[in-house]
Amino acid sequence: MKNIYLVMHNIRSLHNVGSMFRTADAMGVKKIYLTGYTPAPFDIFGKVRKDFQKTALGAESYVEWEKIKSINSVFKKVKKEKVFIAALEQAKNSILLCHFATKSLLSNPIAKRGVAVVVGNEVKGISPAILKKCDRILEIPMLGKKESLNVSVAAGIALYAFSR
Repeated sequence: MKNIYLVMHNIRSLHNVGSMFRTADAMGVKKIYLTGYTPAPFDIFGKVRKDFQKTALGAESYVEWEKIKSINSVFKKVKKEKVFIAALEQAKNSILLCHFATKSLLSNPIAKRGVAVVVGNEVKGISPAILKKCDRILEIPMLGKKESLNVSVAAGIALYAFSR
């Protein structure tokens, strides 16, 4: 898929943000949107933040990105382009990422224009109000005893699935 977007909403850790920038570069993400209180790569003086720099290793220079406080504004923007919005979250009505990325997406005419992968807060995830605005909720099956992955790892898995 040529148009993959990454929406990071209310991510707390600059390490996670930096890691997702680096992964987004590797997976050919067209654009990253930083929403809510997700920190931007640069401080108020225009310098790259050290905690971000440790994991991004310059990826902010290669992937287009934009800081937009309101996730709803981002949703309106990508919906205008007919981009499919897929939240990455464990929920009652979620479907497995592996099934969606290989079968459903290929036959969905809207999704052929692109997909925006939405990831949320490291502890709270994505709120139910935001999930309702997404076209699909996708989850990564957990085979071990832990119930979740680090947000940057989960984003990497999803971006890889869509980039194939």
